[in-house]
Amino acid sequence: MKNLLLAMLAVSVITFSSCSDDDNDDPNPNPDPTDQFDPADFKGEIKDGEEYTMDSKTTYKLTGALVVQTGGTLTIPAGTRIEATSPSATDTDVRYIAVAQGGKIYINGTASSPVVMTSDTKEPEAWGGLVVCGSAPTNKADAGSAGAEVSGLAYGGSNVNDNSGVIEYLRLEYTGYKYTNEKEFNGLSLFGVGAGTVVDYVVSYKGGDDGMEFFGGTVNASHLVSIDSGDDGIDFADGWSGTGEYWVSINSAKSGIEGSNNGDNGAATPMTDATLKNVTVYGMGEKPFYLKEGAGKQTINNIVIGDLAAEKSQAFFFTDDDDADAAARINAGEIVITNANFVDMKTGQTKAVNGLTISENVEALGAGNGINKPDWMPDALNTVDGSTTVFGDPVVAEVAFEGDITTDITLDANNKYKLTGAVVVKDGGSLTIPAGTVIIATDVTAEDTDVRYIAVAQGGQIFVNGTAEKPVVMTAETEEPESWGGLVLCGKAPTNKANAGSAGAEVSGLSYGGDVSNDDSGSISYLRLEYTGYKYTNEKEFNGLSLFGVGSGTTIEYVVSYKGGDDGMEFFGGTVNASYLVSYESGDDGIDFADGWSGTGEYWMSLKSAKSGIEGSNNGDNGAATPMTNATLKHLTVFGMTEKPFYLKEGAGMQTIEDIVIGGLDDNKAQAYFFTDGDDTAAAQRITDGDIKITKAKFIEMGTGNTVKAASGLTVGEDDSATGAGNGKDKPSWLSDALNTAYNGTTIVQ
Repeated sequence: MKNLLLAMLAVSVITFSSCSDDDNDDPNPNPDPTDQFDPADFKGEIKDGEEYTMDSKTTYKLTGALVVQTGGTLTIPAGTRIEATSPSATDTDVRYIAVAQGGKIYINGTASSPVVMTSDTKEPEAWGGLVVCGSAPTNKADAGSAGAEVSGLAYGGSNVNDNSGVIEYLRLEYTGYKYTNEKEFNGLSLFGVGAGTVVDYVVSYKGGDDGMEFFGGTVNASHLVSIDSGDDGIDFADGWSGTGEYWVSINSAKSGIEGSNNGDNGAATPMTDATLKNVTVYGMGEKPFYLKEGAGKQTINNIVIGDLAAEKSQAFFFTDDDDADAAARINAGEIVITNANFVDMKTGQTKAVNGLTISENVEALGAGNGINKPDWMPDALNTVDGSTTVFGDPVVAEVAFEGDITTDITLDANNKYKLTGAVVVKDGGSLTIPAGTVIIATDVTAEDTDVRYIAVAQGGQIFVNGTAEKPVVMTAETEEPESWGGLVLCGKAPTNKANAGSAGAEVSGLSYGGDVSNDDSGSISYLRLEYTGYKYTNEKEFNGLSLFGVGSGTTIEYVVSYKGGDDGMEFFGGTVNASYLVSYESGDDGIDFADGWSGTGEYWMSLKSAKSGIEGSNNGDNGAATPMTNATLKHLTVFGMTEKPFYLKEGAGMQTIEDIVIGGLDDNKAQAYFFTDGDDTAAAQRITDGDIKITKAKFIEMGTGNTVKAASGLTVGEDDSATGAGNGKDKPSWLSDALNTAYNGTTIVQ
C-alpha cells in the first residue's frame, strides 16, 4: 500500500500577521487568528499558542494546505462544512488539512450535525484529506525525523498515550489527491497517533486512495466507514497497536482491509498488534482481507466478509506466497479469527490461506447489520449533499451455510442462505429461522459432492418461525425435483423399527426413536420446501420433510412440499401431531406414515403425486409390529395420483379417517381408492378387526374404469357434504397466498 502523502506540508502556507498595531512595541504573543483567516481563501498555519475555532454557519473554501503546528489548536464545531476548491494552472497548491506532532484538532461533530470535508468537484482525488501526526510508537526507522515521505512533518516516538485531540462525526469526501502512483493521500491518515486521541464516527466517501490508514501508533478507532475507496478500504501498518470496533469497508477497488507489519522488514518491532471487533468487509477488487508484509498479530472477532469480484479466486483472508513473516505469524497462532460469516462467495473462491484456522458463525452481524447500514450510523452522517446516501438501498447477502450446530444459532431474514452441504443441529444445539428467511441449496457437482440437507439430531431443536405473510422457504438453485435433500428431524419418541436406536435413519445416519412420547424437537410453522428428494439410490432418497421418531412436544403446522422427488412428508414412527400439510407434485407418495406413528393429522392435502396420495403403513418387516401405527386423520384432500390413492400398506396399523375428499386417479387403473395388497394379511386383519374406520368420505372424479372405492371388507361411510381439507380439491382458506406461491412466483394450489 502506498504511504499517504503528507505532501508539501511545508509548502504554500501562509504565516499569520500580528493582530497588534505596528506602533505597539509589545505585540500580543498569542494573537487571535480569527480575523486572519478568510473563509473564502482558507489555508495557512495555526502556530504554537494559537487557537482557532471555526464558524459552523460559514462554508470554508480550502484553497491550499491548512497546518496545525506544534502547540496550535483547531476546533471545528458541529455542522461545519469545508469545501476544497479545484487547483488550476496558476494555483497548484494541494488542498489538505494536517496536524503536526504536538498540535491538536477538535472535530466536534454530532449525530445530527456532522462535520463535512468535501470538494467542489465531487470526484475522487480532488483534494488531500486529513492528516494527523503524533508521538506514539511506530516500527518505521525514519518516522522520528522528517520521515513522512513527502512532508517534513515528523511522527512517531515513545508516548503511547499521546493526545492529538478528538475526531467525532466527520465525513470526508472525494479525497486521495495523487502526486504519483506511489504518492497519494488517504481520506484520514493517522501517523503515530497515540491512545489519548479520540477517533469515532468517521466516514470516507469515494476517496481516490485508502479510506483510512494507520501508520503505527496506538490510537483506537471505532465506527469507521469507508465506501467506494480507490485503493483499500481501511489499512493499518508499521506497528499499529490498537483496537478497532465497528468498522465497515464496502466497495473498495482493491482490498477491503489491509493489515501489515512493515514493508521493509515483516518482523520489525514493535509489531503490529491489532484487535478488531464487529467488522464488515464487502465488495472488493482483490484480496478481501490482505494479511500483508508480515501481517503482525491480529485478533479479529465478529466479521462479515464477502463479494470478491467473480473473476478472482483468491482467499478471503489472503497472504502472499513469499511472505514468510506472515506465514510465521499464522503458524504461531498469532492471527486469530472467530465468528466469521462469509457472504456472497463465488465459485472457486476460498475462505483462508493454508494454515489459517477460522471459526465461522452464520449469526455474525459484523458492524451491526451485516452488509447493510448499521443502526449506529445516523442519517445525517450517511447522507451526502442532502440526497445521496453513503449506504445505498438494503442488500440481501448470500451467506454460505453448512456444518454442525452445537449452540443456539439464529439466522437473519435479511440474508439469503446458500446451503453448500449438510447442516446438522446436534444434541444441545438449536437453529432458529425467522419469518421470511430463504435458504437455497446449491448444486452438487463433480468437484463438490456433498449432499445438501438440514437435519436435527436427537436432543437438538429447530424453530422455523414463518408466518402466513412471510413463510420460511427452503429451495434449490436448480428448480428440479431431487436437487437437494430436504429437512430431517430425529427425535426420541417410540417407533417399531428394531434398528431405530442405532444409525437407522436411512438418509442421515442419525439415531432416532426411544420412549419419550412427548419429546420436543422444536416447532415448524409456515415452511415451504421445494425441489427436495435427493437420490442416493432408488431405495435411498430424501423426502421433503422427514420425521423420524419425533415426539408430541414438537409442533408441525403449515408446511408445503412442492415438486419433491420422493415423498412430500413422511413420518417414521413417533407421536408428533401435524396439521395444515400440503404435498404438491411429489415424485413418489404425497404424505406417508409408517413404523408405529401414533399421532393426529388434520387438514392435509396431497395433490398430483406420482404414486399414492397418502400411504399409511405399520412396518415393512413385520406388519403386526408394535407399537402399532395408530393414526387419527381429519379433513383430508387426496386428489390426482397414478396408483393406489390411499395405500393401506405393510400391515396398515390402526387408522381413523374422518372427512376426506378423494379422487383423480389416472384412468383405467382399476384399483380401489382405499387399497391394500392382496397378500398383506396384517392389513387384512386390521380391516377385519375394525381397526380402520373411514367416515364422511366424498369420492370425486374417480376416472374412467375406476369404480372400486375400497378394498374388500373395508366399509367406507360416504357423505357428499365432506369438504376435506376445507375446499375440496381447490385451495383452502387456511393456505395463505405467500405460502402457496413458489419461490419462482408460481401459484401452487389453484
